[in-house]
Amino acid sequence: MININEVIETNAMIEKENLDVRTITLGISLLDCISDDLERLNDNIYRKITTLARDLVKTGAEIEREYALPIVNKRISVTPIALVGASACHTSEDFVSIARTLDRAARKVGVNFLGGYSALPAKGMTKAEELLIRSIPQALSQTENVCASVNLGSTKTGINMDAVLLMGDIIRQTAEATADRDSIGCAKLVVFCNAPDDNPFMAGAFHGVTEADAVVNVGVSGPGVIRNALESVRGQDFGTLCEKIKKTAFKITRLGQLVAQEASRRMGIPFGIVDLSLAPTPAVGDSIAEILEVMGLEKAGAPGTTAAIALLNDQVKKGGIMASSYVGGLSGAFIPVSEDHAMIEAATCGALTLEKLEAMTCVCSVGLDMIAIPGDTKATTISGMIADEMAIGMVNQKTTAVRVIPVIGKDVGDMASFGGLLGYAPVMKVNGFSCDEFVCRGGRIPAPVHSFKN
Repeated sequence: MININEVIETNAMIEKENLDVRTITLGISLLDCISDDLERLNDNIYRKITTLARDLVKTGAEIEREYALPIVNKRISVTPIALVGASACHTSEDFVSIARTLDRAARKVGVNFLGGYSALPAKGMTKAEELLIRSIPQALSQTENVCASVNLGSTKTGINMDAVLLMGDIIRQTAEATADRDSIGCAKLVVFCNAPDDNPFMAGAFHGVTEADAVVNVGVSGPGVIRNALESVRGQDFGTLCEKIKKTAFKITRLGQLVAQEASRRMGIPFGIVDLSLAPTPAVGDSIAEILEVMGLEKAGAPGTTAAIALLNDQVKKGGIMASSYVGGLSGAFIPVSEDHAMIEAATCGALTLEKLEAMTCVCSVGLDMIAIPGDTKATTISGMIADEMAIGMVNQKTTAVRVIPVIGKDVGDMASFGGLLGYAPVMKVNGFSCDEFVCRGGRIPAPVHSFKN
C-alpha cells in the first residue's frame, strides 16, 4: 500500500528535484511493410506508424495531467531500416526517401524523435546495410526528427573493422552536411557494440527483430532525486551510501513502471520494458556529475571518478530491478557531456578529459556520448576512437557507444550549441597521433575467448 508520506515524498521529487519520466517510446515492427516496390514500401511505413502511434502523444499528455508527472518525450522506434528497405532500395537515395517518410510520419503523430534508421553490420555488411550507412549524412541533413544508429560489433561476433573505418568517414560527412548548425546531424547518430533491441533512448533506439509487433517502452530518469537523497548521507560510509542509492532508484523505477502500465493499457499495446537509466539534462540540479560531487569528488574527472560511477551504476541497477518485472534497454547511469551542465563545467575547466571519459565508459551505461571534438579531426582518428570503445564493450560483455560531434569550423575551447535536451558542449582535445595504419588494415577483430559459452 502507498501511504501519504510516500505521496508527499514523490510530489517533492517532481516539484523540487527534476524527477520525470524521460520518454515513452513506442516500438513498431515494420517487417510486414516490406515490399520490393519503393513507393509501396514508403506508403506502408507511413500508414503503419501513423495508425499505431496516432494516440501516443495524447496518451502521454493524459497521464501527465492525471498523475501530475512530467513525461518529457514521446518517441517512436522502428525495425532497423536496412532490413526493411533491402528489397526495394538499390541506391543510397532510395534509403533517403524512407528517412523522409519516417520524418513525415513523426511530424504527423507529434513525436520529437524517431529512431531506427539503423544497420546491424556487427560481423559483416550486406549491400543494403552499406547503402543505408552511406545515406546517413544526406538523410540526417534532410530530416529533423530521424535518428540513426549502427551496431559495429558484439561480444559474440567481434568488431567489424571495415564498418568502423567507414563510420569514421560517415560521421565526418554528417558533420559537414550540417555544418551550418554546429554539425547537429552527428548528435542524432550513434554507433554501438552490443546494441540492445529494446532501448527507448535516442539516438540509439530501434525496434529489434525479436520484439513483438508493437510495444510500449519507458525510460525513467531522476539524477536530481539521487543527488538530493545523497545530501543526507554526506561523510557516511559506503554501505550507507549504497543503500540510499538503491532505495531511491527503487522509488524512481516504480514510477516508470506505473506510467508504462498505464500507457500500455490505454493504447492497447503490450508493455515492453522500463529502462531505469539516470539520464541528465542541461538543467541545473539534473546532473550525473553533481551526484559524483556530492559523493565527495571536487569535480567529475578527479581521481576516484571511475570508482564513483561504477558504484552509482551498480546500485541504480540493484535498486531498479526490484521495482519492475521487466527492466531492459541500457539501465544505469549515462555520462553525456553536452546534456549535463556539471559535466560541461568539468570539461571546460580541464578536470574531465576524453581519456578519463573513456575510462568511465568501462563501468557506465553506454559510452562516449555527446562529445564535441575539433572540426578538423580526421576520419581515421574518429574510427580509432570508435574501435577503442567497441573493444571495451566486446571484452566486458556490455553495451558501449560513441556519439561524437566534429564541429566544423570550431576548435578546442570553442562552444557548440545543439539546443533543447541536446544542450551545448565545449570542444574537447583529441589525441593527435595517427592510428591510420591500424584502422585501415581491414577485416574483423575476432570475438574474445570468453565469448565461447554455448
